[in-house]
Amino acid sequence: MSTPATSTPPPLKFAANLSWLYTDLPFLDRFEAAARDGFKGVECLFPHEHPQAEVAARLRNNGLDLVLFNAAPGNWAQGERGLASLDGREPEFQASILSALALATDLNCPRVHVMAGLCTADQRDAAWARYAQRLQWAAQQAQSHGRTLMIEPINPRDMPGYLLTHQAQAHQLVQDIGSPHLQVQMDLYHCQIVEGDVSMKLRQYLPTGHVGHLQIAAVPDRGEPDQGELHYPWVFDELRRLNWSGWIGCEYRPRAGTTGGLGWLQAQSL
Repeated sequence: MSTPATSTPPPLKFAANLSWLYTDLPFLDRFEAAARDGFKGVECLFPHEHPQAEVAARLRNNGLDLVLFNAAPGNWAQGERGLASLDGREPEFQASILSALALATDLNCPRVHVMAGLCTADQRDAAWARYAQRLQWAAQQAQSHGRTLMIEPINPRDMPGYLLTHQAQAHQLVQDIGSPHLQVQMDLYHCQIVEGDVSMKLRQYLPTGHVGHLQIAAVPDRGEPDQGELHYPWVFDELRRLNWSGWIGCEYRPRAGTTGGLGWLQAQSL
């Protein structure tokens, strides 16, 4: 009797977040450092703050894929965290989306994260209506560029007042808009803080196809995913069981230098 064939899960793909890792180096030098440490993909917050030709050259010269970046979020230095839900900012929001999609096309980046913005409790209903309406428009623009927009629930401890905090909210909105060019960016650090039950959340949402990108960090200190209350060896095995083939962004704060803290990553390739 022949033994039934078993499918081998795809290898997990980790992308270095260059806004969080290698911060002892100038931003443009971080690409080479990431490649030297074995990363094949990178993500970052705001590549538009750097010369586009230089970013493209660093990607090309180091054999790296840029897998995700953020659209311009408004005035970050003054505390703004996205324009998608802010009253009176629709022209600026639309310009930020079109600019980000053009940059993503030029840098061959498939995904752009669109931040929702901050609001007070009494502003939530109106902010949510604006958010849904603007994302509908933005998804249409993403389709015409062949890109995908991401929305990410963020925990209110790290970002008080952020409009989008729960996985169910994000998934319902993606389902309501109904565009394959709008997906959920599932950061397991934020998910654990807000909701917990991460394994069941992965089992619930990954099979829907609505999750386009994952991110990781330890809880509660947001360091390397090798200690803390969220047991990442189990999580990584769960992702293999679920045949996750997308990227996993390493958006964490190294405890004592990026390269020296990559033992967890080396263990995944054994």
